[in-house]
Amino acid sequence: MRTLYLFMMISLDGYFEGKNHDLSWHNANNEEFQNFVAKQNATIDTILMGKTTYEMMRDFWPSEDAQTTDPLTAEFMSTTKKYVFSHEPYEPKWENAETIHEDINVRVQALKEEPGKDIAIFGSNILAVSLMEAGLVDEFRIMINPIAIGAGTPLFHGITKPLQLSLTATTQFQSGNVLTIYKNT
Repeated sequence: MRTLYLFMMISLDGYFEGKNHDLSWHNANNEEFQNFVAKQNATIDTILMGKTTYEMMRDFWPSEDAQTTDPLTAEFMSTTKKYVFSHEPYEPKWENAETIHEDINVRVQALKEEPGKDIAIFGSNILAVSLMEAGLVDEFRIMINPIAIGAGTPLFHGITKPLQLSLTATTQFQSGNVLTIYKNT
């Protein structure tokens, strides 16, 4: 069975995004982080995203700016299979993308049972919380950035019940980021 994991960057004060979906504070514009991303991306062949995150990614990664600043990730994002989750039918308008709007938990479980590499959720807090509460997320990779932003959307906003996790690894980066990896117990 494939591993489904959530990768989320958060501020030191626990926000995964600032006001108005602001991500400009992400401590990601350095070679160390780019090397981490390349290594992580090599283990993934499927990405799950909620509609808001998907639209942000779709608008950025095919752009000339993305092609210039981070061509490897831009290629990965365009060529990797993507599923966008929406409450209604939705035309994704990006290569290798498909919408899932019904039987979400059943469809995700079926994806996990298919042969292949890891499945990743990037951002997409509402989707992540829904899948967490259904017991479908196997691992949580939380990258803590050394910044407090004071306002935004807290990590796992909307969770309705406690979720017990076990810390399995931590990695400290020279940039000040700290990656924590938890398994769903």
